[in-house]
Amino acid sequence: MKRLIFSVIIILATLNAFSADIKLERVEPMFWWAGMKSPSLQLMVYGENISSADVSLEYPGVELVSASKVQNPNYLFVDLKLAEDVLPGKFDIQFKKDGKLVEEYNYELKARKNGSAEREGFNNSDVIYLITPDRFVNGNPNNDQVEGMKEKPNRKDRNGRHGGDLRGIINSLDYLQNLGFTAVWLNPVLENNMTQVSYHGYSITDFYRVDARYGSNEEYVELNRELDKRGMKLIMDMIFNHCGSEHWWMEDLPMADWLNNYPDYKITTHRRTVNQDPHVSEADRDAMTKGWFVPTMPDLNQKNPFVPTYLIQNSIWWVEYAGLEGIRQDTWPYPDKDMMAVWTERVLEEYPNFNIVGEEWSLNPAIVSYWQKGKINTDGYHCSLPCLMDFPLQDAVSRSLSEDEGWETGLVKLYEALANDFLYADPENLVVFPDNHDMSRMYKQLGEDKDLLKMALAYFLTIRGIPQIYYGTEVLMTHEGDEDGDIRAEFPGGWADHKVNAFTGEGLSADQKDMQRYLANIQNWRKNKAVIHYGKLMHFVPEDGVYTFFRYDEDETVMVVLNKNIEDKTLSTKRFEEITKGFSSGKDIISSTEIPDLSEIQVPAKSAMIIELK
Repeated sequence: MKRLIFSVIIILATLNAFSADIKLERVEPMFWWAGMKSPSLQLMVYGENISSADVSLEYPGVELVSASKVQNPNYLFVDLKLAEDVLPGKFDIQFKKDGKLVEEYNYELKARKNGSAEREGFNNSDVIYLITPDRFVNGNPNNDQVEGMKEKPNRKDRNGRHGGDLRGIINSLDYLQNLGFTAVWLNPVLENNMTQVSYHGYSITDFYRVDARYGSNEEYVELNRELDKRGMKLIMDMIFNHCGSEHWWMEDLPMADWLNNYPDYKITTHRRTVNQDPHVSEADRDAMTKGWFVPTMPDLNQKNPFVPTYLIQNSIWWVEYAGLEGIRQDTWPYPDKDMMAVWTERVLEEYPNFNIVGEEWSLNPAIVSYWQKGKINTDGYHCSLPCLMDFPLQDAVSRSLSEDEGWETGLVKLYEALANDFLYADPENLVVFPDNHDMSRMYKQLGEDKDLLKMALAYFLTIRGIPQIYYGTEVLMTHEGDEDGDIRAEFPGGWADHKVNAFTGEGLSADQKDMQRYLANIQNWRKNKAVIHYGKLMHFVPEDGVYTFFRYDEDETVMVVLNKNIEDKTLSTKRFEEITKGFSSGKDIISSTEIPDLSEIQVPAKSAMIIELK
């Protein structure tokens, strides 16, 4: 019945299109840039009966290729071809009916900033700080409630909006820099004008607008300017799989197949292995990739050729507009995988040194590695995705530090996890992390044991890959409940009524202050350590609750020791001679302790040592 109603509405709209007024409401992308590598630009033009208008423009180096009418007469998809030497400037796109001008849009091709195409993406030299913006710092209480935004602030509701914003993050950058972080990843900041539970950002209702309760597009650009001043980078969280159920186009879709399973939605099976399964049925594949993530997140149909073009251009627009240094792509295996391969190619065509990390939440490294650039898959699939989230390693660290030691349990899980690196085309380009916004905090996973958390952090900050730390880890943030709203709690000091302030130290316990110092010490040391960024890795099978690995290059060797035992251990280094030969002493950078004799090392109970060998 719903499909019939939708079809009738489209038919009636089409019949009335030639007699009704024409009104232009949106052009997306709103502007573009001269000098992009791809000459193609497709504009989504939206407005009442806009398809009944004839489109024209005149500007040197800009060719109007086509204006495609679709099922809904309120849309036109205008294809332009930009000459390689087209100059920045403005021109009018005219919409005429019976030769009479009825609407026009002043379009602009902006000049690209010098070096824009060569920008350096986040890499192994970085440590990323992950922030849930609504829960970090309320820098501007005046935007907590904004006219026209459906959900109002409610700090008493763990799933409500609490008021954190971009201004709060900008005001906190010195704190992050002093802790040694070099990159910031924000959970999505684009408009989520949903009736409820909109704080997380993953139900986008406008792909070109920052949510007004966070600030503005201009403030987002300001954030990255401030990061650039500090030599720090900005990573944007993007979602191609779905939009929010209250997105502006949901009341007037371009065409019936803009979404999958519309209007009678089906929830995805979440069986992500359909992408790799050589025996998969089409029915099972469709049930996963075409299903809605949840009822409030309609599934975008990337098989419709207009959808991928819209999404690809949107991501490039944000990279260029905001000066991004990275993208984190949500729910990587859920969209059409061929489209995702094309997307990575297009982004890296424009920005060859850029980095993109995909979220494939699987504990099986064979599944995760399938997507990485350079991976040779038996089904012939290849993608240009440079980086993935290393969920298998996160799970291994959590289990290894929680379990009793045994032949197949405890620290051996760390060894075995890294032994699977042969599956990856580029294991160094993985984001490694103790936790994130979707899981219980590592401090909680480890039974709120501060010493075990220190060991985990020392490991993630020295192992291969790009470390990411979730906000509040540095002050031992934890939670009683395990719902998302509990995990994503307010950062202490982020609101005027907080009695504990992580920025000033007021009200922090001795353990919390100690953890801040511990993290800052390692991370600021790490900043200038090429051996940790790009050095080779050699590790040794754990023995007696002690795991040892080395990072080394031509100039330096660093030894990392994890002692899980509840008593101090005397570690003989004889079995490590193949890499320690020629070194006689060292210095533990965590405790600043000199080690005059490297033949035996006293390792404190439940601790990590990071030893620069001499």
